[in-house]
Amino acid sequence: MSTRDEDILDFDFFDEEQTTTWEEPEGFETQAPVADRGRRGRGGSGPKPPRNLTPLLRLIGLIALAILVVVLMVVWVEGCTADAKRDRNSAYLADIGAIGNASARLGQQLSTLLTTPGLNQEDLDAKLGGFVQTAETQTQRAEDLNPPGPMVVPNAGAVESLRYRANGLRGLQAAFTEAVDETDASVAGELLLAQTQRLLASDIIWTDSFQEPAEVVLTDEGIEGLDVPSSEFVTADDLVSQSSLAAIWQRIQGASTGGTPTGLHGNQIASVKVLPGGQVLSATTETTIQVTDELAFEVGVTDSGESQEVRVKVTLTIPKQPDPIILTETIPIIDPGETKTVRFKVGALVPFGEQTTVKVDVDPVPGETNTSNNTAEYPVIFTL
Repeated sequence: MSTRDEDILDFDFFDEEQTTTWEEPEGFETQAPVADRGRRGRGGSGPKPPRNLTPLLRLIGLIALAILVVVLMVVWVEGCTADAKRDRNSAYLADIGAIGNASARLGQQLSTLLTTPGLNQEDLDAKLGGFVQTAETQTQRAEDLNPPGPMVVPNAGAVESLRYRANGLRGLQAAFTEAVDETDASVAGELLLAQTQRLLASDIIWTDSFQEPAEVVLTDEGIEGLDVPSSEFVTADDLVSQSSLAAIWQRIQGASTGGTPTGLHGNQIASVKVLPGGQVLSATTETTIQVTDELAFEVGVTDSGESQEVRVKVTLTIPKQPDPIILTETIPIIDPGETKTVRFKVGALVPFGEQTTVKVDVDPVPGETNTSNNTAEYPVIFTL
């Protein structure tokens, strides 16, 4: 073999070795040379492999979801608590309101009793005894309520108000009994006044010790849309006036002895006024009245006798086709020389454009002999 042939063979061998290619198996990761790995391990500047962020993102998402769930649960619990709080207060106010309304009706019944014509001592005593029992039952019902925590103090105020009413009624019953043999009406009136003042005080206590504190509780608790009930026992000033109570006592004592009314009795029409304009009607001169939906008439009646009168009936009549307008009001109690008014709401349902009359009648009271001033007619014409 020649030297040239050896050179050719040498060339062919290294050429095949350099041109040979290898296909790496799929998924096979070529390792870096040892020297290169050593440099990277010693802080070399070679590229770092990317890290997988999926587990971290999942963790963050789970934490956010957990926080959201907690927030929603807190909101839901607070909403349920607020609804439950409102429901408890609503139920309590309905219960105490029913008691307060019943007590107010009892006050109206007392006023009606004391203004009943012909009422005698025996009937009065029996009625007042029933009123006392009713008032005591109402007080016990209020004590037995189970108010929400913040309403405990206002409820105690309501109980105190009801207790004053029961005590006042009991004292009033005793005062009427004590005054049976009294000869001085003013002394009897003073005895009665001391007890009716308890009834008046009960209204103040209800407002100051129950109603206002309960409203403060609702505000502090953030509860809206609930009304705190009122309760008014004394609706007539005549029940807290010594002179009126003395006259009531005189009338009851007269009925108790079975006697007929003595002295001067009677009422008279004092005035008739157009509302809201304020015109005073004349029995001799025609009055033009402008009609509105608020049209009303105010009739003043004066006790022209020497005795207290009760249940004075006043009637207003306006002729109209096919049916006349007839309205009736009652003055519960009126003292000698006193003038009281009643209001008749008429509105726009009146005859227009023609002369007509407004007639007023005051029913005679027992023992009244002069009734000429109990009736009057006033010429009027209604216009738009």
